[in-house]
Amino acid sequence: MPKVAIVTDSTAYIPKDYIEQYKIIVVPQILIWKDQIYEDGVSIQPDEFYQRLATAKTMPTTSQVSIVNMQKTFSALVEQDYDVLGIFISAKLSGTIQSALQGREALAKGKEKVEIVDSNATAMAMGFQVLATARAATEGASLAECKALADQVRDHTGVYFVVDTLEFLHRGGRIGGAQRLLGNALNLKPILALQDGKVEAMERIRTKGKAVERLIEIVAEQTAGKPLVRLASLHANAAAEGKDVLERATKLIKPVESIFTSVSPVVGTHAGPGTVGLAYMTDF
Repeated sequence: MPKVAIVTDSTAYIPKDYIEQYKIIVVPQILIWKDQIYEDGVSIQPDEFYQRLATAKTMPTTSQVSIVNMQKTFSALVEQDYDVLGIFISAKLSGTIQSALQGREALAKGKEKVEIVDSNATAMAMGFQVLATARAATEGASLAECKALADQVRDHTGVYFVVDTLEFLHRGGRIGGAQRLLGNALNLKPILALQDGKVEAMERIRTKGKAVERLIEIVAEQTAGKPLVRLASLHANAAAEGKDVLERATKLIKPVESIFTSVSPVVGTHAGPGTVGLAYMTDF
């Protein structure tokens, strides 16, 4: 039976020890800043990114993984006799899926050995889908089995987050159903979620502290009564808050796995500094 390689993009921002343990291949998204091109999480890391962002007069922009990079990644794996499952950021947030599909079509041979899945998510909501399939691949699951699993677990993941301002999401065009909060949210902290692959507004809270408290409650409600909950906190230049959120959520929800992680510079460009959130996956 052929080996299965799991490929994802850098917006998952799965911790490095998991990447190494399960041999996950990560293709970097692109950050463009003052005519300089950076590979997300490779040539620019979160700490450097937020330091620059604090004093930048020109804001960065982002671009999806190139078709050429996708093709090269798939080709190298197919040549090593791998079957390939690519799980990527929601097509409603990025053109990455299209790059992956076109990269597969550009293969000289082995197209049938590559499957592409839309995670309908990003950050660790996508990361948990990647980890579930990577664990299955490690245990010998076939490409068809890994794809079926990815399709299944997608509906058992979610992510909720609190942003300091909607400015970054609005400027990047990723605001989706949260658009209606603009103009009347100057003194409010919105709780947002990824739903059907888009950023949607859930609630508006008066203070950041109360918003974070409600964030934890919402995730607890979403996972109530479900066994084998996995949690991940995420933050954009707000490590102390991210750790606190994870500790509080872990005490309340008692997950079988908890992960502390940042968000990649590309996600940080759209969410903005100060963002904190919780991603989860329930048993399937």
